[in-house]
Amino acid sequence: MRRARQFAVMLLLISIGGMSFAAPAAYAEGFDQASASAVWGQALAFISPRALEPLSMAQMAIWGLGGITAIDPDLSVKLQSGQLRLYGPDQILLVVNAPAAGDAPGWGHACAVVADKAYSSSAALRQAGTQGIIRSFFDELFNHFDPYSRYEAPQEAQQDELTLQGAAGLGMSVLRRGHEVLIDQVAADGPADQAGLKPGFQVLAIDGIKAGMIGLDQLQADLAGPAGSTAQLRVRAPGDTAQTITLTRADIPRQSVIVVPRKSVLEIRIIGFDHGTADQFTSALAQGLGATPAPAGIVIDLRGNRGGLLREAVLTADTLLASGEVTSTAGRDPAANKVWRAEGGDIAAGLPVVVLVDGQTASAAEILSAALADNRRAVVVGSETLGKGLVQNMTGLVDGGELFITWSRVLAPLGWPLQGLGVLPQVCTALGDQALASQIAALDQGRNLMSAALAQSRQARAPMPLAEILAIRDQCPATVGGNADYQTAKDLIDDPSAYQAALIVKPGQLKPEKAQLVAAP
Repeated sequence: MRRARQFAVMLLLISIGGMSFAAPAAYAEGFDQASASAVWGQALAFISPRALEPLSMAQMAIWGLGGITAIDPDLSVKLQSGQLRLYGPDQILLVVNAPAAGDAPGWGHACAVVADKAYSSSAALRQAGTQGIIRSFFDELFNHFDPYSRYEAPQEAQQDELTLQGAAGLGMSVLRRGHEVLIDQVAADGPADQAGLKPGFQVLAIDGIKAGMIGLDQLQADLAGPAGSTAQLRVRAPGDTAQTITLTRADIPRQSVIVVPRKSVLEIRIIGFDHGTADQFTSALAQGLGATPAPAGIVIDLRGNRGGLLREAVLTADTLLASGEVTSTAGRDPAANKVWRAEGGDIAAGLPVVVLVDGQTASAAEILSAALADNRRAVVVGSETLGKGLVQNMTGLVDGGELFITWSRVLAPLGWPLQGLGVLPQVCTALGDQALASQIAALDQGRNLMSAALAQSRQARAPMPLAEILAIRDQCPATVGGNADYQTAKDLIDDPSAYQAALIVKPGQLKPEKAQLVAAP
């Protein structure tokens, strides 16, 4: 229900372009107009040349000022006849002349003047406070953008920075066995490993405090600390005398690559793309290729992989690509346009590669999948992936907050966008056993029943209407991976002719397959 209010009719005409204006009356603990003006002006200046789609500052200002209405539905702001007008329930509360089209500081100031008047007229806005109003401005502005553009308030930005810094460690974990504290696991190349510590060594003391007197949770916490800090450990190897060593804490990469034991096939699961993932993958690949007997093929499992660092995905692809483009990004700002190319060599020497994906495969994992598929280095098996292919640019704001703006699209080597579209597999396991059996039978004959859908997918260009995206995605709906994925990968590796038929054809040769692949009833 709209609250009844008594307002004196007030019409203030304010010019922002250097002319004088009547300022609103002061009030206790008032709205910080100067801070809001600076933050919004800086944000508009940052967004304007970088947003994927060209947007006028006037449009962005109106979207952002919708944050006033979001807090107090009795108030609204409209741009009419070159003026920003603040409306109350029954009257115009304020009129501000719109600044010049590209005047970001002017638009920031105009928005702050409107917000200041709204603050003085609304108990709800006064309760929200300056920071609440600033946040609401960005919330409403980014409701018109993509899901990844956002504003983080100063406190959130500070917490994120602490989270990113994290706590380094010694690269070891401990456990209790009776009254003894033993080293349980040691991370490869971590401080403990470099010092020669091994699982089974007894930990007698940490920084002079007997380990037996410290709880296990506290022991684990004591092993962590800021990178560069030191810890003094008193340890004893089995059957040896005790020794005191000093270790320097360092960032320990998360183990994101797991080798799954399989007969005749090297299966490597990547759970995320963190610092060190590419190195871990290269190490696992080299070790697996050196096994006896040598594997007949490689399966890279990216199901459930939500992505991570683009650089790590590029370096991972570079391990298997002798040449060619890995990925590229494109945006309105020339600085957003980049191309990554393979610079190393294929250490697997052309061994068949199958990549497993599902509806939870996203971001950097999609980049790797698309790079290997488009370069005819792998067959992708599974279902449609998530379709996250946008890159954000970040800037710090004058209030200590941070702004994240999507400024480029990720493109696969053949030029199609990952965002929304996702990676369409060459062999779809999401349509049931009968449809899958039909695909395998056709591949044995040198035909790929997914070729029509693959042609549409690889020839797509951004931006795309949602209907076109859905029409492509529906031909292999996103789902959670299952047992059929690995078995299909194994069948392809065991059948070289089927594997070759499943590879993406070369650019310019994409032709729809006459047979249509449909789900079994």
